[in-house]
Amino acid sequence: MATFFRRIWVFVRPYRTRLLLGLFFGFVYALTSGALMVVVKLVVNLVFPGSGAPYSLASELDRAPVFIRPMAQGLKHWIPQINSPESNAGKVLLISILPLVMIVRGLSGYLNTYLTNWAAARAIADLRTRLFDHLQNLSLSFFSTARTGDLISRIVNDTYVLHSVIANSLASLIKDPVTVLTLLAVLLMQTATRKLTLISIVVLPICLVPISIYSRKVRKSASAMQGHLADLSSVMHESFTGNRIIKAYNLESVVLKQFIESTRKFVGHMMRVVRANEIPSQLTEFLGVIGVALVLLYVAFQPKPSTPGDFVTFILSIVLMYGPIKSLVKLYNQLHQAASTSERVFELLATVNTIVDPPEPVPLRAAQAEIQFQNIDFAYGEKPILRGINLTVKAGQLVALVGSSGSGKTTLTNLLLRFYDPQRGAVRIGGTDVRQVALKELREQIALVAQGTILFNDTIRHNIALGRPGATDGDIEAAARQAFAHEFILEKPQGYETMVGEKGVALSGGQRQRIAIARAILRNAPILVLDEATNELDAESERAVQAGLEKLLEGRTTICIAHRLSTIQKADVIVVLEQGRIAETGTHEELMRARGVYWKLHELQFEPALA
Repeated sequence: MATFFRRIWVFVRPYRTRLLLGLFFGFVYALTSGALMVVVKLVVNLVFPGSGAPYSLASELDRAPVFIRPMAQGLKHWIPQINSPESNAGKVLLISILPLVMIVRGLSGYLNTYLTNWAAARAIADLRTRLFDHLQNLSLSFFSTARTGDLISRIVNDTYVLHSVIANSLASLIKDPVTVLTLLAVLLMQTATRKLTLISIVVLPICLVPISIYSRKVRKSASAMQGHLADLSSVMHESFTGNRIIKAYNLESVVLKQFIESTRKFVGHMMRVVRANEIPSQLTEFLGVIGVALVLLYVAFQPKPSTPGDFVTFILSIVLMYGPIKSLVKLYNQLHQAASTSERVFELLATVNTIVDPPEPVPLRAAQAEIQFQNIDFAYGEKPILRGINLTVKAGQLVALVGSSGSGKTTLTNLLLRFYDPQRGAVRIGGTDVRQVALKELREQIALVAQGTILFNDTIRHNIALGRPGATDGDIEAAARQAFAHEFILEKPQGYETMVGEKGVALSGGQRQRIAIARAILRNAPILVLDEATNELDAESERAVQAGLEKLLEGRTTICIAHRLSTIQKADVIVVLEQGRIAETGTHEELMRARGVYWKLHELQFEPALA
């Protein structure tokens, strides 16, 4: 538990002033409980003047038990004489104190809740920001194994549990114990209610038994509950993003079954947590009634019953006391639940990023610089992908990478962009190892058109402008013209302000591809990576985009990955990869004459068309 609070304090610390102020008002709120009981007794004695001798707080403090007498004497110095008033003015003043105490109680309760929630909201916002930023900067190897739904669940749902701890549990940790202790002190300092109080609380130690039993169950079920909530998020994410396939293969019932199963498991563990919180709480309430019943039995058989003031004070104190006691019973389980949940959050924060900036980055000049892959070995886990790759891409060259799926074409470009680092060898640009360059500077000098066109749920203008933030509208439209996208954009109802939808669903495949190419053109980077840049275009669109690409390629060093060999016949060098090794290199004509791997790939693509 100490580890849990240390972790949370890191994010709470910047807002500690308001948090501590909120906790202070919680302390004031707790003290008003005792003040309220003293005023109530004075008022009752005033209303029923024949019920006993005038009440004197000072005399009660003198008769306080030994173990709280030092505190009682300290209070006596601050409050030398508080008696039931006898004058009319005193009576009016006394009764007026009752609403005044409630005003202080209400105001301090509000400030306690507001300030602790203010600190909690900002602390959790910082935690979510740090977690999101950390995840954004992890290498692609992390995202190749992580589930999107699980990551979303940890950022949103798990951190919300921590918000509840800071906003409510910390306040309860201060307010509730002080409330209970204050009320107990008031009761124990009064001779008439001392025995009644001791009788009523004799059953409270029994409450510790269920708390101890159920706290272990809460921790286990809370962890499982968050896991199933992550499963729900994953099922929904996959269902919404893959809805086309689900409909095509009539998988609605299958996905629904998965959702129902995850929901059932989540509900099961959630109800275990509810039981673990409520059973001790209700048992505490039951034991409280037992305590009150014992008191009533004691009073019923006393020859000298307590005064109405004593008895009303006692009953109201017990009523006010058992609420905080129930909260403290729940608090223990809530803290265990939060500690279990936080492990998932801080486990992500502890994930080590394998791709980091060097301690002292060196500048990179990629313009007119050659790219070298030297003795590259790379594997995904235990699976080798690239073996002994040696390749030089000269400045201004168009080098095409071809080969069957899984041969390592995209992996080579991933190493260039430093999405991964090779296990052996080095990738150099202009003689500089990319591992010695700041990641931001490296990627600013490379434009990428990826195989899976990614557009964001924003306007067409914004999606193109991502290539160079701060670009003018004229630059954006010029890039769109080069990508032969300007015409179809103007045909849209809102033109460049048209929303493309999630992943560009409002556009056709060819339109999405041309937007992505326009984004790369706008970037105006010296190195260009085309990963199947025209794979979603029809023949007419492809010819138009190829014309734009030919202009874009001028003066740039380009690596082009292609399955459709018709798109790379003009490449300066074609590199054929087979099982992670370079099988052959050359121009289209040279490789066709060699009748090797490239020739076989070419025949497989064009022979059916000739049949």
